[in-house]
Amino acid sequence: MDNIRVLVVDDSAFMRKLITDFLEEDADISVVGVARNGKDALEKAKVLKPTVITMDVEMPVINGLDALQLIMKEVPTPVIMLSSTTKEGAENTMMAMQHGAIDFIAKPSGTISLDLHKIKDELIEKVKLASSVSMKNVSIKSYPKVESKSFTPRRQLSTQHMSKQAKKLICIGTSTGGPRALQEVLASIPSTVSAPIVIVQHMPPGFTKSLAVRLNSICSIEVKEAEDGDILKNGCAYIAPGGFHMKITNSREAYAIKLDQIEPPRSGHRPSVDVMLESLLPFPELEKNVVIMTGMGSDGTKGLTDLKRGMHKVNAIAEAQETCIVFGMPKMAIASGNIDTVLPLQEIGPKIMNLLP
Repeated sequence: MDNIRVLVVDDSAFMRKLITDFLEEDADISVVGVARNGKDALEKAKVLKPTVITMDVEMPVINGLDALQLIMKEVPTPVIMLSSTTKEGAENTMMAMQHGAIDFIAKPSGTISLDLHKIKDELIEKVKLASSVSMKNVSIKSYPKVESKSFTPRRQLSTQHMSKQAKKLICIGTSTGGPRALQEVLASIPSTVSAPIVIVQHMPPGFTKSLAVRLNSICSIEVKEAEDGDILKNGCAYIAPGGFHMKITNSREAYAIKLDQIEPPRSGHRPSVDVMLESLLPFPELEKNVVIMTGMGSDGTKGLTDLKRGMHKVNAIAEAQETCIVFGMPKMAIASGNIDTVLPLQEIGPKIMNLLP
């Protein structure tokens, strides 16, 4: 592996030193510079040409979000955001994903995290992953906001609910690069879609709510963070909350969501795409439209394989390498032989609609 040159950006001298020390413990990584604010970061990014930038969200002079946009415009570079888990921090992080950040890491205890060692391995792993990302696959789009929408109250049925007589369900799994990919796909699906959508996006607790709110503001369909007991209804997308597995169960009225925090993480993930797909095994009457998009690892492959082996009716779509931020999860699903269609990101939404009545 070529040496990975990193620029560390944080307004705290303590945090800059800690992050630098952690990264340089890995022989493949060199910290070539540090910056104390967004203005400093932009200037040093132009001069040092780092492979990867780690960027604090909350900084003086020019904050991380504004600096990110300038860097993407003037010297496009893979950026990993470091964020607090506050509501504002989570919202800013979702904005950063839209504006071109590759990934983010939640600081364990706020802006100055004395226990940053808890995320050392994750930081090193994500820097290495970001170093292999091609910036040509990082599309940055702006969507106009649509009118604010209200959700059907939990457990209350609407005329659009998915009864047991319904036959179709859309299942989406994604990880690194997923927020932007979800934005592209969900924004292309009309509110009249005749199926519910269940989504697993690998993300820690505290961030999936902000992701759902942001997607809901730009999509015609309703998008919400799933709650235990939610009845699945057509035209609504349910995002598994960070820290919980999301499973599909049935009730007397219809199909519903069950959240599980007892079952341990699967391959390091909770929520897990595999767990969600495996929960559908008792329902062969459902036509499953499964979409595996950008992300590291193989989550989703086992669950998809089990559904196919169980002779379920499954239409399986994988995102093509040409648009993936990380061609890991789709690659493994394709290699399993269980993918029916491989498509670039912009064609996935229309394909889903073609599969529905």
